[in-house]
Amino acid sequence: MRRPLALAWLLPLLLSLTGASSATGPNRVVELHLDDEIIHSVSADYVADGIRYAEKTNADAVLLRLHTPGGLNVSMREIVNSITNSRVPVIVYVAPTGARAASAGFFILMASDLAVMAPGTTTGAASPVAATGQELPETMKKKVFSDAAAFLRSYTGKRGRNPDVAELAVTEARSFTDQEALDEGLIDAVCESREDILEQFAGQPVQRFDGRTETLELAGAQVEIREMTARQRFLSRIIDPNIAFLLFVFGILGLYIEFNHPGLIVPGVGGGISLILALFAFHLLPINYAAVLLIVLALALFILEAMYVSHGVLAAGGVAAMVLGAVMLVESPPIPELRVDWTLALAVAIPFAVITVILLRMVVSSRRWKPATGQEGLVGQKGEVRQEIGDTRKGQIFVAGELWQAIADNKIPVGQSVRVVGMEGLTLRVEPLEPTSAASSTVGKE
Repeated sequence: MRRPLALAWLLPLLLSLTGASSATGPNRVVELHLDDEIIHSVSADYVADGIRYAEKTNADAVLLRLHTPGGLNVSMREIVNSITNSRVPVIVYVAPTGARAASAGFFILMASDLAVMAPGTTTGAASPVAATGQELPETMKKKVFSDAAAFLRSYTGKRGRNPDVAELAVTEARSFTDQEALDEGLIDAVCESREDILEQFAGQPVQRFDGRTETLELAGAQVEIREMTARQRFLSRIIDPNIAFLLFVFGILGLYIEFNHPGLIVPGVGGGISLILALFAFHLLPINYAAVLLIVLALALFILEAMYVSHGVLAAGGVAAMVLGAVMLVESPPIPELRVDWTLALAVAIPFAVITVILLRMVVSSRRWKPATGQEGLVGQKGEVRQEIGDTRKGQIFVAGELWQAIADNKIPVGQSVRVVGMEGLTLRVEPLEPTSAASSTVGKE
């Protein structure tokens, strides 16, 4: 009788150790935020990490709060793949009121297991455009639009949404309000808050990307907000095109100052770090390297302005080249947040031109100055003979507070004033400031 009683006592313990009791624990939702964020590689890394964390900790759902004007196509596709391959249901919530899920954000919203918008939000406008914002050539336009539309159709139908209407956001650049998106079958609900979503869809089935139907366990769910890591926040700021442009310009300026004034150290160290960070950002952004060459050309024109008299023409050309290079720096759709602000470019280019020209002119002028220290600084100095200088032997002169050995073409007596005209090793070559008395007495005797 003791053995059955012992087994009956051990059974609940074994079940708790194997995790069976976790089913009765509180439901949990991992919340991610892309608030007013450009979609780029760091955004994609953040969403992928958040979904992996939710899977690892057995969360019941991921809630991605989205507010974006769009972003990079490659990063958008990475986020879509992370959502469609997630083992945990992903809810995308366009919020708060006034937010938008435009361009790349529309693709992300359509990829979700549960698409929800807050009142007063919009989505759509997902037509591909050229990096400069100009109209694409007709053949290229058909290819790009066809590819984007096919990618959107590949998963909207599996999510139970209307692929024909969704495709209009690509082919006709259609935008939808929250109510229009709900009426057209693009989203699942319009909710005022996260709590409304958890309450409304608790226990509701959703269609997963692989065709399975899964029930959302959201009743009384605990929400764990998972923010970007410090590393991701830092990289996200660096990838900002305006910050990347500033780092690049300041990096060049710092190294330039260090090369022309060796030993200052701080400009060299700061410039090197700034330039490396800028190049890292350029690696993650779709950079137009013709724009980088324009910025380098601007620096060359500033240098030429300092070396030659152009009455400001070269400096003006440098400012124009730097502004154009900054505006063209990032090859992206015409999203203001993903381009360098031209006013910032102008505000940087003009002071940069002034500083560069002034510093370089100071360097050029200093190289023309006569040396005032060291042995070269003795040339042109006046001194006094302390030991007679013969035709064939060295004498000594007192110059610049020191005694130096000296030679001359003619004999110069003690006390005669002389001028240093050159150097031969450590011996000074001198000439008398006035005819020597010895020479004068010789002429008188004759």
